[in-house]
Amino acid sequence: MQKFVLHRGLVAPMDRENVDTDAIIPKQFLKSIRKTGFGPNLFDQWRFLDTGFPGQDPATRRPNPDFVLNQSRYAGASILLARKNFGCGSSREHAPWAIDQFGFRAIIAPSFADIFYNNCFKNGLLPIVLPETTVARLFDEVYAFAGYQLSIDLVNQTITDTQDQSLGFEIPAFRKYCLINGLDDIGLTLRHADRIRAFESHRLTEKPWLAHTLPS
Repeated sequence: MQKFVLHRGLVAPMDRENVDTDAIIPKQFLKSIRKTGFGPNLFDQWRFLDTGFPGQDPATRRPNPDFVLNQSRYAGASILLARKNFGCGSSREHAPWAIDQFGFRAIIAPSFADIFYNNCFKNGLLPIVLPETTVARLFDEVYAFAGYQLSIDLVNQTITDTQDQSLGFEIPAFRKYCLINGLDDIGLTLRHADRIRAFESHRLTEKPWLAHTLPS
């Protein structure tokens, strides 16, 4: 999993409340057995005027010119600014996969759905909760200034704008540790690889028959 320590990026505003996971990555794209390739279909029903299907070449699609992520001023944005209850709906982990693979590293919102919030951390995305009034002010700033950027310092838990104005945010200590060190659930387990190997070796010494497989 990619580490998150310090990130500076362009901010894109998703000015909708209660954005659910089916809007983030529609159900027809969940058929893939891979963990990659979901970025091109992020917000598919909003980004395109035609109906998308798995494996389709994005270049053949009809983009919706009114959708925020299709506007040139937000091209290359890596911080998503959202409204309350972002990521509600089903628990599909494909939602943070799609957001990450589109190029976003962090999401700022007044609140997140619980499962989506936890899935973000497990996949290298930083979800930041800020007061609703603060988020509203950031929306005003994004709309007022083209090219609006923020710097996110996870170590010090601060967000700094282009005028060097900073604000703090809270994050669970364990989640912070995992993101800074790039550790997903598998990575956390593999920190104890030596102990796991030692346990398996000792177990086979005591119960050697476990090393044998039954004939098919």
